This record gives sequence, C-alpha cells and structure tokens, in this order.
Amino acid sequence: MTESGAGIPADVVDAEVDAAFAADGPLARALPGYRARPQQVAMAHAVAQAIRTQGRLVAEAGTGTGKTFSYLVPALIHGGKVIVSTGTKTLQDQLFERDLPLVRDALRSPAPLALLKGRGNYLCLHHLARTSRAGRLPSREDARYLAKIARWAHATVRGDRSELGDVPENASIWPLVTSTRDNCLGSACAHFRDCHVMRARKDALEADIVVVNHHLFFADVMLRDEGLAELLPACNTVILDEAHQLPDTATTFFGEQTTGGQLAELARDAEVAARTTLSDVPGLPDAAADIEPAIRRLRLAAGEATGKQPREAAMARDGFVAALDDLAAAVDRVATELGHVADRSEDLASVASRAQEASQRIARWRDTADAPDAGAERWIRWLDVAPNGFQLHASPLSIANLFRRQLDATARAWIFTSATLAVGGDFSHYTRELGLADATTGAWESPFDYGSQALLYVPRGLPEPNSPAHTVAVIAAALPVLAASRGRTFLLFTTLRALAQARERLADALPGIGVDGPLLVQGEGSRTELLERFRRAGNAVLLGSASFWEGVDVAGDALSVEVIAKLPFAPPDDPLLAARLRQLRDDGGNPFRDWQLPQAAISLKQGAGRLIRTETDRGVLMIGDPRLVDKPYGKTLWRSLPPMKRTREIAEAVAFFGASGQESEGR
Repeated sequence: MTESGAGIPADVVDAEVDAAFAADGPLARALPGYRARPQQVAMAHAVAQAIRTQGRLVAEAGTGTGKTFSYLVPALIHGGKVIVSTGTKTLQDQLFERDLPLVRDALRSPAPLALLKGRGNYLCLHHLARTSRAGRLPSREDARYLAKIARWAHATVRGDRSELGDVPENASIWPLVTSTRDNCLGSACAHFRDCHVMRARKDALEADIVVVNHHLFFADVMLRDEGLAELLPACNTVILDEAHQLPDTATTFFGEQTTGGQLAELARDAEVAARTTLSDVPGLPDAAADIEPAIRRLRLAAGEATGKQPREAAMARDGFVAALDDLAAAVDRVATELGHVADRSEDLASVASRAQEASQRIARWRDTADAPDAGAERWIRWLDVAPNGFQLHASPLSIANLFRRQLDATARAWIFTSATLAVGGDFSHYTRELGLADATTGAWESPFDYGSQALLYVPRGLPEPNSPAHTVAVIAAALPVLAASRGRTFLLFTTLRALAQARERLADALPGIGVDGPLLVQGEGSRTELLERFRRAGNAVLLGSASFWEGVDVAGDALSVEVIAKLPFAPPDDPLLAARLRQLRDDGGNPFRDWQLPQAAISLKQGAGRLIRTETDRGVLMIGDPRLVDKPYGKTLWRSLPPMKRTREIAEAVAFFGASGQESEGR
C-alpha cells in the first residue's frame, strides 16, 4: 500500500486486485463462505483503470455481483483521498461500520476512515441551549424528548442523532436542537470549539476515505457549506454508489425550493429574537406573527388535491396570487425589520439573511415563469402540495451541463455504479442526463441463476392499467399465487389510491386462501419498522408504493412473491416531466422513446430487484400490466429484466412453489 497510487505500475495494481479476490486471498480469509466471482474481479479491474487514468466509469453491476468490494479494493490499493457517496444514510452507515472496515482490515491497509453527514444530523449545542432557555415547545412530548437530548448531550462524543434511539428520527424537537446552513453561526458561535459538526469535518479532513451520502455531496457541490468544500480539492477519486439516484438528487440541488416549513421556522426564529433580544423593535413581533397565517392561507388557496401542479395552473387558482402576495409581504416585513438590527449579533445577522433570501426566492418564483437562471439552461417552476404544507420549486430542465462543469473543474477519477443504469445494455439515457458522453461504460451480469431461481408471470385477461377495474383484477389474479406461497409477498403500486384499494380487498381475501400472516401497509409505521416486521413474521404480505421500489433487501424465505401492479411510467402531468418532454419534442426527439421508456425500464429493474437477493432465493415476479406483452415497447422492458423464465399461465406460477419444495413449512 502507498499513500498515493499515481506511481504504481498498472500491472502491479492488477496483480494486487487479483490477489485480493483470490480463492485463498485476504477477502476469502476474512469472510466465511467467500467465493470468487469473475464479474466482481472484472469490475474491480475497470475501477482500478479509471482511478489510474483519472477517468470516468459508469458501471452497472447486477444484484449479487458484490460491487461494493469491487470499488473498495482498488480504491484502497491505489490510496490517495477517496470520497464514497451512497444513496441513503442507512447505506452510508452500513458502508462505514461494516463493509469498509472489513475490506481495509483484510488488505491490511492503514487508511484512516471517516463518516460525514449533513449538519442536521448532529446536535447543535447553541440551538439546544437556546431552545432550553426559550421554554416554549409545541407539545409535552417534545418537552420529554428535550430532556432526553439534554442528558445525552453530556455523554455523546460524536453528537450524531442516530445514537439516540429513544427520540424518533421524525420527532418535531430535532429541528429545534440542530442547525441548518441558514441558522448556523459558524466561528462566531460560543460553542464553536465543541461543535460536533466541526469535529466531524476535522475527522474527514484527516481521513483517506470519507463516506458521505448523495444529498450531502450535492449540497456541498452547490453550497460549499457541508464540509466537503475542503475535501473535494484534495480528492483523487469520487465513487458514487446507487448512482441511478443522482439525476433526481442533482436536479433538486441545482434548483431552488421554498417550503412552508422553512418559512414557519423563520417566523419562529424571528419571534424568539423579538422576545429575547429585540424588545426595542416594536414592529418585529407583528411581522413575524403574520408569516404563519399567511402560510396557512396559501396552503388553502392551493386546493385540496395534493401533488404537483405547474406554476401557471397554481397562479390561475382563485385566491392563490393574493395569498402568495400576502406571504411575500409578510416575509418582506420581517426581512426589513431584521435588516435594521442585523449588525447587533451573528444570530440576528443569520436570521436577517435567511429572511432576505426567502423574500428573493418567493419573488423569483412569483414573477418569473421561465428565465435563464443558470447560463443557457431553461428552468421550470411548479408547486408541490402536501396535506399539511407546500413547496415552491424551480428546477433546470437539464442538469447535464451543470453537472459537467463539476466534473471538469478538477482532474480526478469519477466512478458511477448501480444495479440499474442501462436499458437493454444501452447507457446512453443515463450518460446524457449527467453529461457523461465520454465516460467508459461497463455492465457485469448478476451471478445468480435467474432461469431456475425466478419466474416472470404476466396473467392473461387483465384490463388496461387505466381501467377503474385494474387494481381489483390484479388482486384477484394474484390470490392463487399468494395462496401457493403462503403469503411472503410484496405488492408494489404506483399510486397510494391503488394501494388503499388493494388493502381493502386483501384484508378480506387473505384469510380465505389460508394466508394467516400479517398484512403490512405503507404508512402504518416507518419503512424500517414494516420491513423488520415483514422479516420477522416470515409469512407476511406487504403493500408499498414508491419508497419500497428500491433500497429494500429481504433475503431468504420471507419474500417469495413480488407483485408489480403497473409498469412504472412517470405520471405525464408531472410539471417537470411535461416540460422535459416538450423540450425533447421541440428539439426533434421522441419523448416516449428517448425519456419515458428508458426511465420506466430503469424503475422496473429497481422494483424487480427486490425479489432475488442471494444465490439460494427463489420466487415469482408477477407484473399485472398487459402492456408488457401487448405493446411493441414491452419487449424493451422485459429484456431489461434479469433473464427469468417467463409464463402467462397461472398453473406454472403456482407449480413453481411445489417444484421448489416451498410448501407451507418454508424452503
């Protein structure tokens, strides 16, 4: 091992990679049951080549390939500064706490490791003290949680809120005891020397391999605020795992969002300032108090229907413009009042700056439908309405040029990897989205024997997916399969309405077909809780929508059937999608072929990937959408799936469990 791999000859690196993955090598000695996989080794060599040449590699690795080791081994062999970004904080913790130490220790690498999360994941001593002094909390539950956090604050070293399991992750107390980019005082804070965020950043600066997540990565790329600004310039290699998520994440961070929650937090901070330090500013309390009623009026004016709507449609609603103007005026008044006294303290300067920025974002959203906000990029603005809130969005139609500028800023290796990046072996859709036209691409198939492990079943006679009878028909078609598997099933839907309809049907039907396991439904507990109950039960049926289509790993007997009710085409009324399709059409492209179909193929691969997670898993994938076989484009979709045996006969689907010995006693 060396501190930097720049001078290591290629043949030496290749030999070290081969040795690491050998049947009698260090990984085999460290991992009971280790078996060398040719796909894993081949991908590792491709990663090593990209690191050595400071190239860009887009790597699709099928389920079971072991892609994590495929990039960690060459990264550790080459040395240098490496940033590894994952799709979620859960995967981030798994990589840092399990996979990375295992590989490092097996290779006897001295590389220091660090875990870096966004500032909202760390206790803020300043905001804890301020909240404790204020004495006003939304509920008694928050008061109990605050007491637990205060006790934990004296014992914790890292200040990572994931340490405190007694306080739920979504508890409303957390925003009051953590900081954001907007309300952090930085070096002016009285607690700066003991700051958990700064300590985590210091550890990251001193480490050779730093594990982050995509939200943190892009927040820093755009804002230069979350701790990577000092890391990126010195970084030799960036590895982006679960890279299929990058286009959506990048779109969020390259754009602008103004939410009702942000504005409510601004109002609360201004009100605290008025009560505690600004008694001589008589206009501030009334100005701050006007914001939250204005938020509620705008939410009412947005209508009862939740979801996305174009800016133009929102502005045409009765009362919406007036409500937006009232909100803008309230925020402007707070910004004006705070602007007069911002120089009194860093705290006040921070709140004043936030108010000014919020005022400007609202004005841009209100007054401009489309403008060249980022060079030649076109932007689209829309409203996203939730049951208890709203978001004002502005996003570039394409992020390719914006992301390309980040790639070209400094010479380093970029590795993009996921199980779902290509459509039928073609990476062009993905590489166009991210400006990666010159990247090297590679695909390594799963080592699983899908031909014997899995069966793709598309029932005959189902109605078209836009039919009101579709969900009921899918459930009826699925019941014989659920009976044969004795539950052990995921049912995935593209809408919450279909999910609710399925729940109603299955609650009555399951006992009648001999399925006595629990019926678990998204929304009736956290995703983590539902998955744990599903695994523990061993015969459960779980109904889920978008959040269960990816990042879910249930290996073994507990999951034997996956039902995908509809092909996952994005809704055409999504404002951002509609604008992108119009742009494609205007540029002479084919919106369906060039965007909608490849996006659906990638999403379908993600959903289908939940079924077979190990070499011993077996199961039936049922897709309740006749378009998969009736439409010419259906072939593109099923050819993007793993090479399962296919059938349209219910008898074959039922017989699959008998043939595998999967009766009621399990596998």
